[in-house]
Amino acid sequence: MISVKWHTREIQLLRRLRHKNIIQLVEVLYNEEKQKMYMVMEYCVCGMQEMLDSVDEKRFPIFQAHGYFCQLLDGLEYLHSQGIVHKDIKPGNLLLTTDGALRISDLGVAEALHPFAEDDTCCTSQGSPAFQPPEIANGLDTFSGFKVDIWSAGVTLYNITTSLYPFEGDNIYKLFENIGKGDYSVPEECGPLLSSLLRGMLEYDPEKRFSIQNIRQHNWVRKKHPATEPLVPMPPSADRRDAWRSMTVLPYLEHLHGYADQDDEDDDELFYGDGEIIYSQGFTMTGRVHEDGLEQNGHQGGCVGPGLGLRTLCVNGTETDQDHYPTTSRTRSRSERLSSSSSSNPSRKGVSTYSRIRKLSNCKQQ
Repeated sequence: MISVKWHTREIQLLRRLRHKNIIQLVEVLYNEEKQKMYMVMEYCVCGMQEMLDSVDEKRFPIFQAHGYFCQLLDGLEYLHSQGIVHKDIKPGNLLLTTDGALRISDLGVAEALHPFAEDDTCCTSQGSPAFQPPEIANGLDTFSGFKVDIWSAGVTLYNITTSLYPFEGDNIYKLFENIGKGDYSVPEECGPLLSSLLRGMLEYDPEKRFSIQNIRQHNWVRKKHPATEPLVPMPPSADRRDAWRSMTVLPYLEHLHGYADQDDEDDDELFYGDGEIIYSQGFTMTGRVHEDGLEQNGHQGGCVGPGLGLRTLCVNGTETDQDHYPTTSRTRSRSERLSSSSSSNPSRKGVSTYSRIRKLSNCKQQ
């Protein structure tokens, strides 16, 4: 029940948020029979933590970390302007799109302040232990919610630039003890500017800790950092080793229906556009088919038009009353490959692999 409550609160928060650096909620689906709820989110290809784990250094170059951190500031400033405390800022909750845009995600433990609250005082926290500030580690009853996010963002910046954490411990009790003391060091390779920013964000006293305005005015944030090291790329997807992490259902459909893989030259010609006609691969849909392909599957049909015999068919097998398309040289070259493909794989039903698709409105109604 607690998990359902958290998800319900997260849905309520996401529905009211619209920002380029905040994950977008597309739709919520409910399955009454299975008593399950599905949250359809904006598609992000990778998480920041996954990128860090993919390289030996476990960190980003300064110029890359700077770009991500500035986007984190934008998203965090928007959340605070809406009276929302995230409470769990960390690399694992920062997602990336294909163009490198950062999205703050996982508002499951976030808190929305009362619209007429005098300040940002909070009294509960369920964030990740390593990213919690001293006031929470020491067990204070109330604390500044916005300053908690500033501290967590500072630990995040510390981690993505050094691959380390400012506070560590063998267990959560030792970790909180070290955080409560507030003693940490910044590696010398960070330089004076970054060290100054980190110490301001990881200030022990919340009253003296940097605000978002202080961070924006800091010279490290305002500086343009040169690309002196190679960029850390998004790692290929683990299942298909796809470097672009593209979204497609074609491999799933081919696996589901048992279709054999095509030649490499056919992979580059997956889709072709010709007005309202689309060439598709691997499954039967509404469109125009080759007569020889029908005859191989036990269907008879007359040849129409010059060159290859083509008929316009619907999924239910009826013909359309539209004029036939002229045969192109591309279609002729495909028919030769289709003849050998159809005969070598008798399990394929219906039309050939490369069928032309037309709108269903052209089909005759039976």
